[in-house]
Amino acid sequence: MMLVPTKNNLFFCLAISLSLVFFWSSLSVAEDLVEFLNGTEVQGEILEIRKPNQEFDFKFKIAGKEVTQTIAYAKVHAVTLKGKRFVLTEKEAAATARVVRTAEKVQQRIDTIGASVPDWLATTEMNHPATLDMTWPKNPGGPWDESKNIGQYIWGRVNPNVSRWRPGIKLVYHCLDLHQNEPDLLQRDKEKLGVMYFQLLQDYERAAYWLQQADAQPTTEPGIHLCECYWRLGSKSLAMQALAGNRLHISAIKLYGDMGEVDKALAVTQSFEKTSLFNEAWLNAGDALRAAGRLDEAIAYYQKVLDKNQARNQEYLSRYKGRAAEAIEAIRLFDQADVSKVADGKYRQSATGYNGPLEVEVTVNNARITQVKVTKHREKQFYAALTDTPQQIVEQQSYRNIDGTSGATITSQAIVNATAKALAQGAK
Repeated sequence: MMLVPTKNNLFFCLAISLSLVFFWSSLSVAEDLVEFLNGTEVQGEILEIRKPNQEFDFKFKIAGKEVTQTIAYAKVHAVTLKGKRFVLTEKEAAATARVVRTAEKVQQRIDTIGASVPDWLATTEMNHPATLDMTWPKNPGGPWDESKNIGQYIWGRVNPNVSRWRPGIKLVYHCLDLHQNEPDLLQRDKEKLGVMYFQLLQDYERAAYWLQQADAQPTTEPGIHLCECYWRLGSKSLAMQALAGNRLHISAIKLYGDMGEVDKALAVTQSFEKTSLFNEAWLNAGDALRAAGRLDEAIAYYQKVLDKNQARNQEYLSRYKGRAAEAIEAIRLFDQADVSKVADGKYRQSATGYNGPLEVEVTVNNARITQVKVTKHREKQFYAALTDTPQQIVEQQSYRNIDGTSGATITSQAIVNATAKALAQGAK
């Protein structure tokens, strides 16, 4: 893709030599600016540019914390880099519908892109504690110890810190090398690598490749992730085929709902109603129904959580009831929270996340949502929810039909519910 400076219509290459980057970095200049196709503008610093992959790394702040993410050209209208503006994707050329591919094309992408090693891996340094037990036994025993057990280290220190996502993935690649002669550990490593590509980077080709290598089945959460990869890559038929005829993991409720198969989502919900996971099942069913516009039915499922008033402990009960009550409130605010009825301005509201209140700031200008920003949170396993969910809301100009980030559904729904309350606050 060629880049078009707005002032003189000449074509320039966005790939800048490393020496020029160092030169500019030594000067005192304004922050770089990324203008997304959805209208959101984010200031930060553009780091490494990988033109062959049509992507670049961008460092910016979320809720006061500095993060670095890989941004695809296809999501960006223009960037201002060191004072010069370049158009990456013309707005009229942006795709408005979900990509559709044949099952064969999807598998081809998995076999080629998915099997490849990302460019950033070679230059990424592992920064894990020297105390980690690199044998990484499947059943480590003993107390929780993030400085010793790799799985616990990934959960407690890698997942909550965006800057550690790539080093964490490289650590798992290293474990793959160490465990070549231990089939059980090797399968676990492959599955973990697939899950990390899926949850942290939303790199669906590589996630699918490694989950296939691990033989992930839809009776497990990684197996549902694999099915979602098929759908995200463009083949709903491949996802549906993989889901058919299995006793599915509870996360299939969300996936069926996201794919528009609400009745199948409700059938899976029913299979969990007499298990200890009834609250999660009802909440996921409510989310699926809400996304489908079946609002009365959605409220009924959320109300089940409130009426049952039961969970494994008080912490979980408060979380479930808070989420159910706020989801009902968000539905009842639909008319009031119509952006066309909201005065220009910035509005802040909060909702219940997994680890406590999550606050968003919603900016409205000329009857359009121009930005949704998470300003405060205590989430740890948020994955891509803090950026992906706000982006979807801005793209759709609504919070009504948002695909929650898999693995961080509670965080996604907290952003949605807080956005509803913020818009209602600004209603004229």
